[in-house]
Amino acid sequence: MSPLVGRRLKMRGALAVLASAALSWSATSPAQSDQAPTRLTGTLQKVQESGAITIGYRESSIPFSYLSARGEPIGYSIDLCKLLVDAIGEAVGRNVAIRWVPVTSESRIPAVSSGKVDLECGSTTSNLERQKQVSFSPTMFVSGTKLMVRKGSPIKSYSDLNGRRVVVTAGTTNEKTLQDLKRKFKLDTTIVTGADHAASFRMLAAGEADAFATDDVLLYGLLAQNNAQGDYVVIGDFLSYDPYGVMFRRADPSMTKLVDDTFVQLAGDREIERRYNRWFLRKLPSGVSLDLPMSPQLETIIQAMAVRSES
Repeated sequence: MSPLVGRRLKMRGALAVLASAALSWSATSPAQSDQAPTRLTGTLQKVQESGAITIGYRESSIPFSYLSARGEPIGYSIDLCKLLVDAIGEAVGRNVAIRWVPVTSESRIPAVSSGKVDLECGSTTSNLERQKQVSFSPTMFVSGTKLMVRKGSPIKSYSDLNGRRVVVTAGTTNEKTLQDLKRKFKLDTTIVTGADHAASFRMLAAGEADAFATDDVLLYGLLAQNNAQGDYVVIGDFLSYDPYGVMFRRADPSMTKLVDDTFVQLAGDREIERRYNRWFLRKLPSGVSLDLPMSPQLETIIQAMAVRSES
């Protein structure tokens, strides 16, 4: 862990207490010598024993989790997950290597719940349905479903989707949002799916769909990455509310506490804000900036976490 990150992740002793309680490194008294020491459980035990953690990443969720020109995972979510790995290393008392595994919208939840990956660092909405299968970190971003169309398109909102084809990325909450919208307003809309966000964008560009529906920030990210702001426009009102979080396995209280404590400390140290500015206000590696200030909703969430770090 770098000295800079080490100074910022001081956790006010919380991780040290967690590691001490979980590992029982201190010598036992004669009266305790016949008792087995408390062991780490769940993900922390797995990482302590193997010295590695497996992170699921997305290949085209710009600017959260995507591949650089060198083919390396980068982005806002990736940065936050690396800070989580630093905290995990402190908790288990050893350096932790990262094993990277690509996941898609459809494969990400099964990958976490089955143990194929330990953390999923992408653009994943935390909702009640998903929380029955996996756990989430505190909210790191707030987005919502919007539509992207070619400039000059007659589509101005969801009410113009009658007789149109809309592409969504398979396995996303946006797919359910469009299905619910179609049913509620009795829209004669054909919904097609792309394997990932890049594939969905290609379908729109190729004329295989009249609109692309996904989280607005991902639409802006795709436009920036492809230098396509002059050809497409993001339109309409928000069709859903989507708070993002880092995914990890359920029923893992030690991991839940570590993730929560780490996010609280990162908020208190303003590290989340710095990472946000890096990916949303400055130029991306492609040379284009999203120029997307933090929303009032996310500001409030981070401020609330920062207050907790002071207690």
